Amino acid sequence: MVGVYDSGVGGLSVWKELLALMPWQDYVYVADSANCPYGEKSPGFIAGRAAAVARFLIDSGADVVVVACNTATAAAISCLRQAFPVPFVGMEPAVKPAAELSRTGVVGVLATANTFRGRLYRDTVVRFASDIKVVEVVGRGLVEAVEKGETPSGLIRSYVDGMTSQGADVIVLGCTHFPFLEKEISVAAGPDVRILNPAPAVARQTQRVLDRISAAHRVHVPPSSVFYSTGDVSVLRRLAMETDPSLAQDAFKTINI
Repeated sequence: MVGVYDSGVGGLSVWKELLALMPWQDYVYVADSANCPYGEKSPGFIAGRAAAVARFLIDSGADVVVVACNTATAAAISCLRQAFPVPFVGMEPAVKPAAELSRTGVVGVLATANTFRGRLYRDTVVRFASDIKVVEVVGRGLVEAVEKGETPSGLIRSYVDGMTSQGADVIVLGCTHFPFLEKEISVAAGPDVRILNPAPAVARQTQRVLDRISAAHRVHVPPSSVFYSTGDVSVLRRLAMETDPSLAQDAFKTINI
């Protein structure tokens, strides 16, 4: 079983790729929607929430936990790997492939404030993008919009313009909520700008981890996906059922963690 954790519904963009790659797997998803967004909360608070959710996922039978949240990965994944016996897969900033793809030598990264402050992101930029210009834009308001099922076109355009006006020809989606706005981001950026969503790479890494721990084929027939939220489940249900219309209504539950 694969456990998936996000501050809210954004991690569904990763679950979607996991499901496409490994449709035979069981999945249990936790959205900490009561505390979303994480973008400017303290690292200590996020680490505490991550530990509580990880414990729940492992107790539910997860063989691997995917921290499908860039902010939680930055704040907590090192502590999670030390505290729990199962492997954790986090979100990697897609700065390296962006730097390799850029023709202008300018890359835009759209993320939360805490992701930009995180050591993982800073180290990645130093290692792989020291010879290019990285334009960092904090996407304030976008996570909240996705959580409400809204598309804030004006905000999106202002953030995208902040990157493309400086020459960015690749934009990295540095938050798992942002793929739900990818179409609008792409329209605002124009046809000559590449949009990078790291979720498919995270799904492939999860499959490699499952293969390594010999858990890839410990599955039930038929496979199941169950979704928990610490807040409202309505947007979680709608977005998940857009990916898999066969999901039952009772697959979505509220939980107090």
